[in-house]
Amino acid sequence: MKKLTILSGAGISAESGIKTFRDGDGLWENHNVTDVASPEGWRKDRALVLEFYNQRRRQLHEVQPNEAHQLLAELEKYFEVQIITQNIDDLHERAGSSNILHLHGELFKSCSCNNKNLIYEQKDDIKIGDKAEDGAQLRPFIVWFGEDVPLYHTAREIVKESDILLVIGTSLQVYPAAGLIHDIKDDCLLIVINPNETGFGYGQRAVVMKETATQGMKLLFDKLVNLA
Repeated sequence: MKKLTILSGAGISAESGIKTFRDGDGLWENHNVTDVASPEGWRKDRALVLEFYNQRRRQLHEVQPNEAHQLLAELEKYFEVQIITQNIDDLHERAGSSNILHLHGELFKSCSCNNKNLIYEQKDDIKIGDKAEDGAQLRPFIVWFGEDVPLYHTAREIVKESDILLVIGTSLQVYPAAGLIHDIKDDCLLIVINPNETGFGYGQRAVVMKETATQGMKLLFDKLVNLA
């Protein structure tokens, strides 16, 4: 089976009703991103950060995977599929995809703020005073700005082995994830589905579809199957 790697971003989740990471004004739910998604923000106001992610988690219980998520899961019948997602939701899992690497963490998990290897399932709110087994405050299991991306090297190895790389719902503005595009083999087919202009230097080799994630997958699905 050919190896199909999917690199997904906020655009695919947006069609399920999850807000994209940055609005046009650079704010996220009226917060400066660094206040709610950085170690500095955590040190400054833990309660604000916890409530911000508690709101995101509550919303995640109310949304469902969309057709793009479902079509990506369907591709496992034809390819060896690996999804590398920048998203922290579980919509790929709920749609039925088997192999998902979350580069930036998972909203339905928490961890010790002193030891990110102490990880817990977290379907409900995290409150001040909720402790990990080491006695430290629980925090969202999210990779914040300024933190290492532990799974990046694993993602690079996956991309290097891919026969097809499908980039969907992301303009690849955030590093190091944006650098993955440069790890593909010379004969890897690169396909980009994104309605907006993307400037991540794929040159002339990419097949570019300026479509939403759902519409793009509807148009692409049969063509991909024919390449299997």
